[in-house]
Amino acid sequence: MNVPPKSGQPELNSSDAIYGRNFWLAYAANVLLVCANSLTFRFAEYVAARGGTEELAGAIVQAGLFAAIVFRLGLGAAIDHYGPRRIWLLAGGVYMVGCLSFLIPEKLTLLVWAARVCYQTGLAGMFSCSIVHIQNQVPASRRTEVIGSLGSSGFVGTILGTQVSDLMFTWLPVGQPRFIATFGGAAGLAFLHGLIVVVLTQRDRHVRPEVTPGPIRLLMRYWPGSILVVAVAQGTGFVVTTVFLTRYATAMQFSGITWFFLPYSVMAFSCRWIFRDWGTSFGRHRMVLWGLAGMTVGQLLFLLVSRDWLLVLPALVCGFGHALLFPAIVSIGAGKFPIQYRGSGTTLVLGFTELGTALAAPLLGLLIDLGNAGGGTRGFSWMFLAASGFAFSGLIFYILTAARHPDHDPHVSPAQSLPPDVVEAESDIGDMIAVSADVPAQVPEKLNPAR
Repeated sequence: MNVPPKSGQPELNSSDAIYGRNFWLAYAANVLLVCANSLTFRFAEYVAARGGTEELAGAIVQAGLFAAIVFRLGLGAAIDHYGPRRIWLLAGGVYMVGCLSFLIPEKLTLLVWAARVCYQTGLAGMFSCSIVHIQNQVPASRRTEVIGSLGSSGFVGTILGTQVSDLMFTWLPVGQPRFIATFGGAAGLAFLHGLIVVVLTQRDRHVRPEVTPGPIRLLMRYWPGSILVVAVAQGTGFVVTTVFLTRYATAMQFSGITWFFLPYSVMAFSCRWIFRDWGTSFGRHRMVLWGLAGMTVGQLLFLLVSRDWLLVLPALVCGFGHALLFPAIVSIGAGKFPIQYRGSGTTLVLGFTELGTALAAPLLGLLIDLGNAGGGTRGFSWMFLAASGFAFSGLIFYILTAARHPDHDPHVSPAQSLPPDVVEAESDIGDMIAVSADVPAQVPEKLNPAR
């Protein structure tokens, strides 16, 4: 039988076919979602206002993150089985429940932990469905490009969300009004996000696979390879910028972290658009190497920061690395899974990024505590060195493994008749190959477009 067509995939390989109405609706939805997430960057202050410590705030965040990782084990199969639309809307509902639940308790009860779990799992579901959906709208040869282009909306959302959050905490009185605006605003933005999703996916059609293997079985069958180490390295880098950077700024008596996140987002946004076709012209392996190099150097540049405006230096380099790394990781990793299991592939690859964050957070925090035990900020220097060293190790590992082989975005082959138990996936160098639709391994056969 023929391979089931992708939902709404354009037949043309032109920019008009890629950047049409659906893309910009998805773009707007992602801006709203990231903006909502950025409003909640002050979660530690919410915990402190209810008598908790920074350590407790970290523990609650980590619990939500581990819940999201476990949730991803079933999320991919659910997307494959029911389609992105249903899971996307359901995840949005769970996210809103989590946001609004933060407003109920006046003290740190179990409800706060449950709210964080709902918040984190809903967020994971929405982001995963967004990426799966946009991949299914474009030819395989443009997948890296469109992932990166859509991802640029995240930097717009980060700028808007962090600026609005600062205004909220400046204008509103101390206490509950600030958190009503924070979490109520996040829930409201998620609701608008859901309305766009309803319109965006109303004509989507989903072909349910006859067999939906478990996530571990799929991961072993279509093992993405060295790119998973890169995903963990990226997650480690996120710990520095999203967890401990505010603590570093406080210890250094900076005015804030605006000098980091604004240039970081502007640089990453610009690079996403300027280099959006690098998957085809430059190669995804090179994107990974340049991205890891940016992470390595960017973390080291924090050691030179003595004033808040000097945060621009690591911001620009880290923004460059993030811009190249994320679309290449998702494209290479998820592309190893056949289209029927693209939901599982995407969520599993994203889960390794979250795994890197969850594993690195307590380790880097321990370095900070040990280094700062006698006073000063030496522990933060240890953290930056460790994060840079891990990124550099990932760089060397990738050079010695996957990067030794040529790579390009997959070329689209004409539709052809395949046996019922055979589907299309990618080889290590981006060519479309025929692989078994069930889990038992078989020798892949390269698809010949001329056949």
